[in-house]
Amino acid sequence: MKNFPPTMWIPPTSNSANGSLPCSSELRLDHGNIRIFTTPRRIVVSIDSLSPNQPDREDLVKGPPADKAFDKDGKPTQAALGFAKKNNLDPATLEAREIDGGKYVAAVVKQKGRPTPEVLVDALPKLVESIKFEKSMRWNDSGIAFSRPIRWYVALLGDMVIPFEYAGVVSGNISRGLRPYGSPDITIPSAEKYFDVIREAGILLDKEERKASIVEQVNQAAALLGGEAIIEEGLLNEVTNLIEMPTAVMGGFNEEFLSLPRDVLISVMKKHQRYFPVRKVGAQHAAPLLPNFLAIRNGDDIHIDTVREGNEHVLGARFADANFFVREDVKLKLEEYRPKLSALTFHTKLGSMLDKSDRILKLGAEVGAMLGFKGVDEIKPLGRAVYLAKADLVTQMVTEMTSLQGIIGGEYALRSGESADVALAISEQYQTVPQSKVGVALALADRIDSLVGLFGAGLAPTGAKDPFGLRRAAIGVVQPLIEHGMDFDLALIVQKSAKTQPLEVTADAQKQILEFIAGRLKVVLGDMGFKHDVIEAVLAAQSNNPAGTVRAVKQLSAWVGREDWSSILDGFARCVRILRSQTVDNGQWTVDESRFVDKEEKDLYQAFQKRSAFNRPPSTNF
Repeated sequence: MKNFPPTMWIPPTSNSANGSLPCSSELRLDHGNIRIFTTPRRIVVSIDSLSPNQPDREDLVKGPPADKAFDKDGKPTQAALGFAKKNNLDPATLEAREIDGGKYVAAVVKQKGRPTPEVLVDALPKLVESIKFEKSMRWNDSGIAFSRPIRWYVALLGDMVIPFEYAGVVSGNISRGLRPYGSPDITIPSAEKYFDVIREAGILLDKEERKASIVEQVNQAAALLGGEAIIEEGLLNEVTNLIEMPTAVMGGFNEEFLSLPRDVLISVMKKHQRYFPVRKVGAQHAAPLLPNFLAIRNGDDIHIDTVREGNEHVLGARFADANFFVREDVKLKLEEYRPKLSALTFHTKLGSMLDKSDRILKLGAEVGAMLGFKGVDEIKPLGRAVYLAKADLVTQMVTEMTSLQGIIGGEYALRSGESADVALAISEQYQTVPQSKVGVALALADRIDSLVGLFGAGLAPTGAKDPFGLRRAAIGVVQPLIEHGMDFDLALIVQKSAKTQPLEVTADAQKQILEFIAGRLKVVLGDMGFKHDVIEAVLAAQSNNPAGTVRAVKQLSAWVGREDWSSILDGFARCVRILRSQTVDNGQWTVDESRFVDKEEKDLYQAFQKRSAFNRPPSTNF
């Protein structure tokens, strides 16, 4: 018959929790499968086939050196007597052994395995203590910190309670049910019956099962409303981790709120209320929304009409606020907000957001030229988009919902009469990979300015700390260039950006910036599946043009995959070594054909001349 170790849950849990089970090598307990489940109120650990006790063991214990353990007559010294007493040994049984290249007193110490309940009594408090959170709280006189107050433990080995105490709470066999039902006590007769008892209480322990249930209910409810639900993975995970018994609730709101920008409606429903919006069926990604939402209740459908009314009331109030903010904001054109950026500090050493906006306006022109922007039709939208890019930061709507920065700017740009190209670039400036060319140029200018300015101010990321999101900014420089295949000289643009900063950005700081971006490029290339050695080889030769680096990595990967790569590499390396010291005249080698002797030499040179595209010195640059 299987033995089941403690099935524990500790309210509450979170995705940010980090902990580990005591390893079997430490506890010396054989076991079968370990399963872990989490809900907002409980952490459950279930272990199959746990052995009833530890195995007996024999350990060779090393003592003092032999010359210190025995006197000249061979009698044990005080050091040997102390060693014997510590290990409960008869001093007469001590003997010298060869250990680690020397002679030491040693003893074989036999240790009888402890019963499993006894081992777990010591191990379980340590297990709870090992669970760490980014944010913790203290709630009672114990002074123990956890994400939320711990209210109960269930610790069972079969039908035996494993008694322990931690944070002022004593373990038992009593769990608690759903919060909406008043958290009734639930007696767990044995670990083996735990899962059935908890399911009968309506609690779904498995996160994936809860997630699947939410998706199914939300899709069914949306179909009943004549639309389809917008289910984003981030929101789905958040809702899944907030409930134990999911039940979908259909609600609606006043159709007049549909005049608000679509992204405002979605953001209010998602961020503030954690609702799933509903859009019309069969339309594109930006399809018009229906005046409905889908909420997930933690509980059953009893009094669900009251729940619906409460959710509708709260959402209506949120939309009314948003409607007021938008109505007030659009009384001014977007460009009229730009001067107000002077009151918003970017960084004390780098000035206001208006100062930053002025810098990226200058840098944007350089970026555009480097990306090949030509003619009024390309240059004018870029200049206008960069000029207006940060203006929405001082609007009431963005002040209330910072996640809408850029998106609201694009919306207000259209309402201010700006072109669609300008509005699109503003709206996608914070995306990792903007899709429009103007959007890419704007994003590059913004991110390069942040990297150069903050590095110049001595604020480079250290370890895990990156308060200004510079790693994300560097990724945002690299990825658009790669995905759009845009050749771009990072060294040159860093140099140009350094000249616009209000402080000196030294050559060493510029070098550090380029190395930092190259490090992010290395990560991106690794995520693309390229081999480590190929990435290292190419980055050693070039890293200032991400798109060119990717092409080189692809080319080198193809060569490395050839069966004759080894011989090709040896031959190429030999040519490089031979020609490294040779003089070059205007990019061409000076060849004295009169010195050719063999026919093969002459034929090779003729073939080489025909391939004029390759008539240049060999280089390790790809």
